[in-house]
Order: sequence, then C-alpha cells, then structure tokens
Amino acid sequence: MDKKTASFENITFEQMQVNQLDQVLQIENISFPTPWSRNSFDYELHHNDFAHYIVALAGGHRVAGYAGMWVILDEAHVTNIAAHQEYRGHGLGMALMLQLIHRAIMLGCQRMTLEVRPSNTPALALYTRLGFEEYGRRKNYYSDTREDAIIMWKNNLEQFGVRS
Repeated sequence: MDKKTASFENITFEQMQVNQLDQVLQIENISFPTPWSRNSFDYELHHNDFAHYIVALAGGHRVAGYAGMWVILDEAHVTNIAAHQEYRGHGLGMALMLQLIHRAIMLGCQRMTLEVRPSNTPALALYTRLGFEEYGRRKNYYSDTREDAIIMWKNNLEQFGVRS
C-alpha cells in the first residue's frame, strides 16, 4: 500500500499488546532520531501503572500507528505518538490524539500536556488545531540535536466534547 492508497477503512483502536511491539518498534525507528527501545515499551506496558498505550490497527492486525500517555491524578502527559509512513498525511495523527483525549477524559483527566520539537511543524499544526497552547520551553531537551522542546497544554478537557 502506498501513501496515495492509505485510508481509514478498517482502522480500529485498541490497547497496545506485547505481541504488537515488533510493528510498533518498526514505526518508532523510522519516526524518531532517538527511538525508544523494546525494553522501554515493555516497561511501560508491564510496570508503569500510569501508562496507557494504544495502537491503530489497519485490517485488524497491522499497526498503522500508536500513541501513549501517562495519567497522573487529573493530568495526562502524552509520551509519544507516531504513524507508519504509509498512513501519514491522512489524519491518523489526529485520530490517535482524539483517542488519547477521549481516554484521558474517561480516566478523569482535566488537562493534557506534551512536548514537541519546534522543527516538527506537522505535529505543531496538529496540536494547535486540537487547542493545545504553548506554555514554555525546555532548553536543549532533545539530546540528539540539543533542540528545545515546546511545552504545550490543553486545559478543560471535559469541554472538548468527546464522550463515550
């Protein structure tokens, strides 16, 4: 399937499972200059009680994308989000973020935060469309490039209108 034929037909969302990690890691490795390791994801799935990870499945089995967050009290912190290159530019990032927001609301979160590279203009545009606002910067946050991280927050999640 090439980028022109990627679609959202048969895309479903579910909790990430260990048996999906090979596909998740493939996406992770092509998406980020400093990708997470299998051990990092394994720890999140098995040992981090704050962690909530989802996958977007194409055709019921192929991981098209994934996203994760930590839920601490009434705040959700997006840890990562990525789409397979064949699904980029078709709204999968938006769909994954909407799934995270919905799940955060269902878990009682009032606010959501994330960090993003200033050079990641597609992600910045997505987060801005979703109502996230810049609240500050973490200087030299990304160790691979020494790039700052923009800290973004979305307050009043319950007013977002996402309901089960």
